[in-house]
Amino acid sequence: MITEQATAQVLREALRPIWRQLTAGRTISVGKIGVLAYLSKHGRTSASTLASAEKITPQAIATAVRELEGLGLVARTPDEQDRRRIWIELTDAGRERLAQERSKGLEWLEHAIAERLTAEEKATLDSLVPILRKLVDDAPTD
Repeated sequence: MITEQATAQVLREALRPIWRQLTAGRTISVGKIGVLAYLSKHGRTSASTLASAEKITPQAIATAVRELEGLGLVARTPDEQDRRRIWIELTDAGRERLAQERSKGLEWLEHAIAERLTAEEKATLDSLVPILRKLVDDAPTD
């Protein structure tokens, strides 16, 4: 009988080189891409919501947002009713940059699937995606 520990270790070792290939050409950190992805999916939000969603400290979110704002990828605007509340939202440049960052490893993955897998293996891989998503149902996606 295979244990969860053994399965987890084998899965980690199988996913690690794939993750490296997917992120190899990225020019901004995975954490900042997570912020951009969250904003792309959910729209404008507060720093505290972002910190909670990304599972990082409010200080780390503040730093990331400041850096992303400096790059013109996000904008911070005060709430019209409560000037103490600051909304963070994705700019058009942020949307474009997120698409560029995501596409870097995607071409490699598409090519690897097309060239290395049989039709049966592709079907098996398709059937595994919902199972993998179930492992991180509540986690933000990239």
